[in-house]
Amino acid sequence: MQAVLEVSGLRVARGRTTILHDLAWRVRRGEHWVILGPNGSGKTSLLKVLNGHLPPTAGSIAVLGQRYGASDWRELRRKLGVVMSAFVSAIPPAETALETVLSGRFAQLDLWARVRPADRRAARRLLQRVRATRIAGRAWLHLSQGERQRVLIARALMARPRLLILDEPCAGLDPVAREEFLGFVQQLARRRGAPALVLVTHHVEEITPAFTHALLLRGGRVVAAGPRARVLTSRHLAAAFGAPLRLTRAGRRLQLAFPRR
Repeated sequence: MQAVLEVSGLRVARGRTTILHDLAWRVRRGEHWVILGPNGSGKTSLLKVLNGHLPPTAGSIAVLGQRYGASDWRELRRKLGVVMSAFVSAIPPAETALETVLSGRFAQLDLWARVRPADRRAARRLLQRVRATRIAGRAWLHLSQGERQRVLIARALMARPRLLILDEPCAGLDPVAREEFLGFVQQLARRRGAPALVLVTHHVEEITPAFTHALLLRGGRVVAAGPRARVLTSRHLAAAFGAPLRLTRAGRRLQLAFPRR
């Protein structure tokens, strides 16, 4: 099965500090990954490298068989949809939800390009897909955190990416909004023709059944990577977070339990 994303020997160093150590990772079509790890584990640095905002010291990155450096990285980056919290402050407060979605067509964070009627129709379809049609004309300033996350996903989907990366999308959501959002992500993953998903999180509770694989990081190194049943174990999670813990299940969802001291 063709790899959507392939990372090999990825190393990022700044001065005497190594941030990522020879990281290898492959995402194939039809796989949905979760990346877990404590603060400082290298999750954000990995995303910055994939998005072209942090140059690697060594290693290679390929998207659909095309390698960064050998192909136009700006074109390759469009095949990766990324939803990050950093986008929130870059969107003009008066920009409508529809305009924000349209900006994804042109890889802009402040829409100024000429928009075709076909683009508007596509943006409205995506707002319907993320269950946000009713807020199409609402200004960014007046959207809730959950609504903003849905709009940003629709924005990322405007470029028809083969891989969609969600960087801690539940941060700042209240419990009800979080469950609604995770239900939406679950449905998105199960849709025919959906891009491969990568969810970056600190919380195992946010891993819905749709996620098939997991990558655990600690100190810029891979603790474990592969199918979720093999990777998401008490032993691997304790090693990743550097603390004694036990993985439990509540229905189809995961939880962490900590021994009493």
